[in-house]
Amino acid sequence: MALAPTRMATPDDDDTGPAAPAELRWFVFALFFIFGGITSLNDVLIPKLKDLFELSYAEAMLVQSAFFAAYFFVSFPAAAIVRRAGYLRTAAIGLLVMTAGCLLFVPAAKAGVFVTFLLALFVLGAGITIVQVVANPLISRLGRPATASSRLTFAQGFNSLGTTLFPHFGAILILGSLAAIDPATLSAAGRAAYRAAESAVIVNAYLGIAAALVVIALVVWLRRNALVEQRAEGGGLRAAIGLLRRPRFAFGTLGIFLYVGAEVSIGSLIVNYLMRADTLGLAQDAAGSHVAYYWGGAMVGRFIGAALLRYAAPAKVLASAALCVLLLLGLSAGTTGALSAWSLLAIGLFNSIMFPTIFSLASERLGLRTPEGSGLICMAIVGGAIVPPLTGLLADQVGLRGALAVPALCYAIILAFGLYARRPAPPIDDLVA
Repeated sequence: MALAPTRMATPDDDDTGPAAPAELRWFVFALFFIFGGITSLNDVLIPKLKDLFELSYAEAMLVQSAFFAAYFFVSFPAAAIVRRAGYLRTAAIGLLVMTAGCLLFVPAAKAGVFVTFLLALFVLGAGITIVQVVANPLISRLGRPATASSRLTFAQGFNSLGTTLFPHFGAILILGSLAAIDPATLSAAGRAAYRAAESAVIVNAYLGIAAALVVIALVVWLRRNALVEQRAEGGGLRAAIGLLRRPRFAFGTLGIFLYVGAEVSIGSLIVNYLMRADTLGLAQDAAGSHVAYYWGGAMVGRFIGAALLRYAAPAKVLASAALCVLLLLGLSAGTTGALSAWSLLAIGLFNSIMFPTIFSLASERLGLRTPEGSGLICMAIVGGAIVPPLTGLLADQVGLRGALAVPALCYAIILAFGLYARRPAPPIDDLVA
């Protein structure tokens, strides 16, 4: 992925430089809000599908695998679209692909087969990947490199606003109507009718999202010429892979893979975790609404972190946050009741600064090769497709508390990256070709 800097930039409050149109800033914030919110709906969709199709935890986690696999397969094709079409046109394309994914829930519900839902989720994830490939490098250019971590963290705050609001309403719409019926007690015909009726609830929620996405895509398309861009040729997957010979970048890319995997794993387990009698013993819809606290903590932390990262060394902040998460995971796994529940939910607060900080530290001093690195880092988000099923497999074997060992290992490695990245990054010229 090789994109030349835009000729317009949005400075930070204390930055100097030419200002972009005000709507550009809000456009980027809106993108973060949209793809964050829709991604978080997976956390309330998983328990719904788990009950409907009588899935194990490992099978239910395939929801995340189908969704996040799109990052691996679509990131570099999306970068090619950006090089050809530009940021705003590509954003409109991504929004329409997201719309197509939402509409695919209609035939999925009619088929009543779990794998058809996975296909719809993959297409939805592909659209979100395209939008994120636009949003991350664009926001990183809207100010000075020195404040990239702070700026990206602030934008991620809007992502977290979406992840906080969407699960709350998703729990009401998707989980609140779940009938008190055990599918295992029904005949084959009765089970099919039950699945069709309950799947219609999912369809209605995603049809509403599809309608909103069409409107937003139209607005973006009408403003497609608002940003004057200089687009460069070249770059691509082979050039980006060469950056993995740079230890700091390779370690940071691994950090993104593990962070997304751990964050998604925890979010995916929250509903079932809070339903346990030895935790809070909540009903499914009530447990689903609590997912908002997990993502809400991330929202609050990101706005706080945006200010903190202007004054504190990003690597030290990252290491401290990872250590806090490890302590919270141990506390949750080793206790019961409200303490166990809220220590798990509190992890969202410390997750808040991790993605933007790892992203910025890994990309530090890549110079003109930063866009290529950004493309590879986006591919690493596929961790959300791989780590959750591993967590689910362990949950099937040892229970939900024991399964927290998988994200704990991920955060331990992120802690190591934070300690490693305290040293200044070498310039890109030091990279051996």
